[in-house]
Amino acid sequence: MLDGLHAAGYRACLVGGAVRDLLLGVAPKDFDVSTDAEPEAVVEVFGRKARLIGRRFQICHVRFGREIVEVSTFRADPANADTEDARELDDAGRVLRDNVFGSIAEDARRRDFAINGLYLDIADHCIYDYVDGLADIKARRLRLIGEARVRYREDPVRMIRAVRIAAKLDLALDPAAEPPADMIELLADVPSARMFDEVLKLLMHPSGPKVYRMLRHYDLLRPLFADTMAVIESPAGAASEALIEKAIANTAARIEAGKPVTPAFIFAALLWPAVREGAANLEREGMPPAPALASAQSQVVSRQIQRVAIPKRFSIPMREIWQLQPRFHKIRGRHPERLIPHPRFRAAYDFLLLRAEVGEVEPELAEWWTVMQDDPSTPKPASGAGARRRKRRGGRPRKSAAADSS
Repeated sequence: MLDGLHAAGYRACLVGGAVRDLLLGVAPKDFDVSTDAEPEAVVEVFGRKARLIGRRFQICHVRFGREIVEVSTFRADPANADTEDARELDDAGRVLRDNVFGSIAEDARRRDFAINGLYLDIADHCIYDYVDGLADIKARRLRLIGEARVRYREDPVRMIRAVRIAAKLDLALDPAAEPPADMIELLADVPSARMFDEVLKLLMHPSGPKVYRMLRHYDLLRPLFADTMAVIESPAGAASEALIEKAIANTAARIEAGKPVTPAFIFAALLWPAVREGAANLEREGMPPAPALASAQSQVVSRQIQRVAIPKRFSIPMREIWQLQPRFHKIRGRHPERLIPHPRFRAAYDFLLLRAEVGEVEPELAEWWTVMQDDPSTPKPASGAGARRRKRRGGRPRKSAAADSS
């Protein structure tokens, strides 16, 4: 890739996270290339393997087998650019379009963090540093290039990128790079599809638990998961937050062990407190349990996707995880053997275990489901669904799964 651009007479550098990770002793996941070749010239070099994407920042994706390498052109300092119409900002100062090309030094100063502004040139195999990024690598510090309020206004996602990179690489976040409290609501204006990708990067990683703690510390979850925050900050919200933290920790452990994971489980945990609370409120208004749970799901998901999109391939299994929770209380007759073959049983069962750990359901119920999967003749627990049925026979009002978990 780099050799191809170099052979065509262009400057070609490995840049950003790959250089940073190599210097920190971390295996890079992605390799980005920066060059003085303009996007159309990159297409000429690589032909059908390359395609232009993006309006905000026009770049080129070059395919090599199953891998896609992102190639960007050195960008200029807009203050020194003659073509001001190539850069467009909205009223809030967020960059909408920026295709002003310039030198490698200017490009370095346009990047977000100093440790991402290092270039490894294929021509001489030297690292070029125009922003003191090597000093930050040595100090294990994450420092923003430029003034925080300007850079975060240009792209609010940089606030959560700061948290993610610092947590992932165990770096100290420079005080000047800390997200300003009065700017976090700018994240609510970021396209929801982009925020879905960012949330996956934040939480679907071995560093997910540390990232979550930092997001909470800087209050960055509020503009992303408003309904969830309303519940976990309530007087009875500690158990709800514990469930979320355990789900993130379990996902991180599975990733480290090389086991499969799905965003559906993380989103199920993140939104369950609001779904559960909404269902309980609807039941108190007289709605039967099953419709209350279904209605609460629809309301929460409808509001959530305005902030963070959830593709149907994940939202459908997420909702099935929720919908199966009341069925775990039906342990008489043939209900258990009918539930186990469900394609979402395992994820829903794991979710039940989390709820039991934080006290939402009786531990005996979760333990019974654990044992009975190997031994269907396992006696029914004395507490749990059976005990609740006996109470109902004595004249107590019917309790739903949602109410039990409140």
